Amino acid sequence: MISRVMSAELAEHAGQRVTIAGWVHRRRRLKSVSFLVVRDRAGLAQIVGAGDLPVEESVVEVTGTVTAGSQAPGGFELVAPEIEVLAEPVAAPPFDLYRPVVPAALPTILDHAPVALRHPRLKAPLEISAASVAGFRETLDGLGFTEIHTPKIVASATESGANVFGIDYFGRPAYLAQSPQFYKQAMVGVFERVYEVGPVFRAEPHDTVRHLAQYTSLDAELGFVRDHRDVMTIVRAAVAGMLESVRRHAASAVDLLDVALPEVPAEIPAIHFTEAQRLTGEFEPDLSPAQERLLSEWALREHGSEFLFVTGYPMSKRPFYTHPDPGRPGYTNGFDLLFRGLELVTGGQRLHRYEDYTKALAERGEDPEPYEGYLQAFRYGMPPHGGFALGLERWTARLTGAANIRQTTAFPRDLHRLTP
Repeated sequence: MISRVMSAELAEHAGQRVTIAGWVHRRRRLKSVSFLVVRDRAGLAQIVGAGDLPVEESVVEVTGTVTAGSQAPGGFELVAPEIEVLAEPVAAPPFDLYRPVVPAALPTILDHAPVALRHPRLKAPLEISAASVAGFRETLDGLGFTEIHTPKIVASATESGANVFGIDYFGRPAYLAQSPQFYKQAMVGVFERVYEVGPVFRAEPHDTVRHLAQYTSLDAELGFVRDHRDVMTIVRAAVAGMLESVRRHAASAVDLLDVALPEVPAEIPAIHFTEAQRLTGEFEPDLSPAQERLLSEWALREHGSEFLFVTGYPMSKRPFYTHPDPGRPGYTNGFDLLFRGLELVTGGQRLHRYEDYTKALAERGEDPEPYEGYLQAFRYGMPPHGGFALGLERWTARLTGAANIRQTTAFPRDLHRLTP
């Protein structure tokens, strides 16, 4: 590998001759001197020299002497440079990557994602996303969870047959998984506490700023719970850990985008679904986007919290495996977490006895045969358990204030987009 110093480390090498490497971010020629700004994974470095300069997005290796420079990024620059061009672009980027504000519309950005994402402002949400995942993993590892990896090709569309992608699997019908739900429940019987970070697929013909056909789901499931409130405690810990990781590992991205990171209350306020209906004046069996916004405004006003749990959703709006509320017939031990006006997390307590599953399927008129692989775990004893799922792109969009969820994923897949 090239023995190199990162741009952010130049101050540590003042007076030394070092080598950096990266992409030509910008070049400027004055009458007697030329400036080259090189971009690497840590930031920007300025080179002061003379003569011809490589074009923008050329890949270069530069050796020079580190000196103080008041106008340079980080306050230090390279002088007396030796520049070696490692690769040259064969075409210009679709827009100038050195401009502080992105001078392109979203379709242009998405069409040219491999190069467009090099722009610091377009890369920053992905840095925040990566730090969030690291915090999720770190938090759950510390709470005794085991990371698992489950199949994304499944034999039957059991959870919601109308919204799955069918594929040809060696001549047999198969489907892309909507969720790791069934597998993570089964693995509670192995590890007690499990989580997964992976893609899920939804064949829903939405064409909105908040939906994708493929997104990244942060899933967790844990055994030996009393009820859904134990799961909510883990949700709170996971979200707090994600934010702490963003603070530690993506500070420059947060500053660049001027992100206001929220505080997570020691106890996130919670409201029952029926009370949420009363507050918003709407009495449908699920919350509308407008209700989610109103409830978030209420939580901020009344509790000073940008997070709000809504608990006790009706049985008719929750999957068959959701545990009913023992004290309120028709309602569940299920919940959503709202964040800044949008549903971010869905979770709850699950059924855990085999006979409860067969009864629940019968009540919904479902044939149990397609569920045999799933029900197998419950034949052999499962503890009371529950879990949740958090959409990474939604999380990042709400955190950064992105107007469209497509701004928080590198190569989005939606109703219209299959490339690049």
